Amino acid sequence: MKKLYLIAPWPFALFIVYIYLWYLQYKFLGHPGSVDLFTTLTDWLGFHGHEKFMRIGVGSMELCASILLLIPATQAVGAAWSLGIITGAIFFHLATPLGVDPYGDGGFLPIIPGGVLFHQALCVWVASVVVLILRRGEAIALIDRYLPFVPVPAKLRAL
Repeated sequence: MKKLYLIAPWPFALFIVYIYLWYLQYKFLGHPGSVDLFTTLTDWLGFHGHEKFMRIGVGSMELCASILLLIPATQAVGAAWSLGIITGAIFFHLATPLGVDPYGDGGFLPIIPGGVLFHQALCVWVASVVVLILRRGEAIALIDRYLPFVPVPAKLRAL
């Protein structure tokens, strides 16, 4: 059972890493679709002309999260970082003119409206939560050590 506990988070972590690293090529190399997407976001935020800064910044954050997810000792931190990044991505899909289907490709989850990009963001969000749940002991230890002022519920500690 202990061995299963040690390997259970890895498929989810590797899925997150795969998605982040796959999209890095578009962000770092300035693919027109990525440029249009981040131009829409920066214009909506009022940062006209700063698309490249945001695109490279988000890509760099995803790269850092990917590296942390691949190191067993930092997997909980990587999952938390990934959860923050992807929560922001989902927010921007839902709350901005970007929308849930920016490329008009229809997606792959028939019961949830949106495109492939949005559906992958949802899957990464779920995978990040699963890794955090499976690595909750490490996450709680890190909170206790570095953020002692953050209360952790007793029920969470008992799991």
